[in-house]
Amino acid sequence: MRFDENARLDTSGVDDLRGSGGGRGGGVGGRVAGAGGGLGIVGVILYLLLSNFAGVDVSGMGAGGGYPGLDQVGSGRTANNSSLQQNCATGESANTSTDCRVVAVVNSLDDFWATQFSSGFERPRTNFFSGGVSTDGCGSASSDSGPFYCPADSEIYIDLTFFQELQTRFGAQGGPFSQAYVMAHEYGHHIQNLLGTNRKAGNDTGLTSGSVRLELQADCYAGVWTNHATTTPGPSGRPLISELNRSDIDAALDTASRIGDDYIQSNLGGGRVDESQFSHGSSAQREKWFTTGLRSGDPDSCDTFAARSLD
Repeated sequence: MRFDENARLDTSGVDDLRGSGGGRGGGVGGRVAGAGGGLGIVGVILYLLLSNFAGVDVSGMGAGGGYPGLDQVGSGRTANNSSLQQNCATGESANTSTDCRVVAVVNSLDDFWATQFSSGFERPRTNFFSGGVSTDGCGSASSDSGPFYCPADSEIYIDLTFFQELQTRFGAQGGPFSQAYVMAHEYGHHIQNLLGTNRKAGNDTGLTSGSVRLELQADCYAGVWTNHATTTPGPSGRPLISELNRSDIDAALDTASRIGDDYIQSNLGGGRVDESQFSHGSSAQREKWFTTGLRSGDPDSCDTFAARSLD
């Protein structure tokens, strides 16, 4: 994955909350409140680990719920974007810096999805945090929740150390486009929020549940963006992403396989696969729906709620 070295990056849609008092470290961490993408891309791991090993009562973890100790706090966040503005000026910085790479991916996602709406498109804000964060609409969460999207404030939240966790904890090969896939998935939840699709999800779990359908659709939207990533023009008139190759796609598929419900349950949740608790989809399903979007390049191909089979 390579970015146009001369392209200008726009950091105005990213808030850096790290070390600024906007985050909240420590505590158990857990599910932020709110339905429709409110749980992080791998937040289900908290459910599994707490219920299987820590003896925590998680029966109340429905939408709008959370783990004990996570308050509804949304005030006092202060961003300090001076470092991003200084260091992430061009695509050249995105080729070497994780911070700048995420900014560039967000810019590309903004550019593409804006073309898919004739009206009513609003880009989400993206927040970098460290340890924990208090959101304006979905309560508080720790880094253990993984990256997540909050429908109530239309913002994406990510502790960038998660990308290292993907490799060390989940065994993913990682790399720049693995990171891009994660961001594109969370951005997909924003598209669902704009379209109202997230309201279809409900709180149920299982192989064909609304929760699984919502997550697989976000994977498909990530694939759709990937299809257009090297052809969507940015403000300069040239695509911000200048190169994607097969190894990049393989890295995204590898990441999708490592965050499937069955993989997480088998390898990080005690070894027993319980399909009734699936909330994000199996590894095979996540790979399939990312590939569906990638091959078609058409958001209409991502209607997982109408699909008879998700496999």
